[in-house]
Amino acid sequence: MRVAMISVHSSPLATLGGKEAGGMNVYVRELARELGGRGIPVDIFTRTQQRSLPTIQPIACGVRVINLHAGPAAPYDKNWILTYLPEFVNRVRCFADGEDIAYDVIHSHYWLSGEAALRLRRSWDTPVVHMFHTLGAMKNSVARSKEETESSVRIALERRLMHEVDAVVAATPLDRAQMVWNYGADAEWIRVIPCGVDLNRFQPMDQALARARLDLPTNERLLLCVGRMEPLKGMDALIRALALLQANEQPWAAQLKVLLVGGEPEDRPHAWNSEQRRLDALRRELGVAERVRFVGAQGQDLLPAYFAAAAVVAVPSHYESFGMVALEAMAAGAAVVASKAGGLALTIEDGRSGLLFPVDDHQALAHLLAHLLDHPDEAARLRDAARARAAEFGWGTIARRISGLYAEQIDLRRAARTARRPTAQVS
Repeated sequence: MRVAMISVHSSPLATLGGKEAGGMNVYVRELARELGGRGIPVDIFTRTQQRSLPTIQPIACGVRVINLHAGPAAPYDKNWILTYLPEFVNRVRCFADGEDIAYDVIHSHYWLSGEAALRLRRSWDTPVVHMFHTLGAMKNSVARSKEETESSVRIALERRLMHEVDAVVAATPLDRAQMVWNYGADAEWIRVIPCGVDLNRFQPMDQALARARLDLPTNERLLLCVGRMEPLKGMDALIRALALLQANEQPWAAQLKVLLVGGEPEDRPHAWNSEQRRLDALRRELGVAERVRFVGAQGQDLLPAYFAAAAVVAVPSHYESFGMVALEAMAAGAAVVASKAGGLALTIEDGRSGLLFPVDDHQALAHLLAHLLDHPDEAARLRDAARARAAEFGWGTIARRISGLYAEQIDLRRAARTARRPTAQVS
């Protein structure tokens, strides 16, 4: 079995927390690595944004990232990719022909990659397994401005993909239900297989050691939020909660500080996007500018230390199909407080492996944060249970289920080919 993974708009090697780099990048990279370790070769095709990158970048045994040009070799709006998609697809075909490679299955990620996968299927007669990661219809349901609204083109293409690909992977039963409700998808074509977490990388760490590694003060109560700088991540709710908490009479109130991991750091304000500028204005308006720090995007090698350094990890998103940051924090033994958004409400067992609050309710968030700061024993209990819960989502388990789905689709495609062959005439 050989797999062609398609991630057109964002490389699995991109720095996390950037404009187009988040949980999907981790998913693609880690799943491919696990499959490669199981003897299943994987080529990940992506659009290069730098002319200096080599075409082929090996990242693990049997796993390669294939950087292909499609339009300008520079960052540009992801919606423009459809314009350059024929070029991208042609380059994928040329690469496969040049290396004399035949792929047994195509696994595409995100709606843009799904369109590329359908075009490749027409050339290769290869089954397509697709994962959306997020849904345009769900993002629009929580959008608060025109800037946050997804295009009608995306919605139409997602609907077509749900009816034309060979199989769809949903991260949760709710994710599958949302596809059925919003797009009329056939539930029988949708396989629920959750995202995974690297249990070797994300492990509990002594808080003092973590803070020393990150050069963070030892006398602060740190509240951490990790994610892209976009309204959907709800970081404004954490800033508003901090403003409420600073008026608390408990000793910890004067020690509170919020770290926002993602986007650009404090010393690069010229590079901030509109959301980061909005969050900056909000922290100043609420009088907590000195207590909120933009850390910037960080590599996954440092995230376990950030999770360990925090008193509480907050995930205040308005929408998450799964919530990989929450799962990584749980694996690292963090006390997690998250919104009841999408998959977060299923990944986290409320009151057992974390605490949940209503979406966009900063007062409820402040109440739960204060509860954990007031009750360290409760926070410690949540940390232990969070680690146990995360252990159910190791990449080995996820890769085994995904490869089983691949095998099913390959067998179905072979059977279809056999059925199409003309029957020999007996003279």
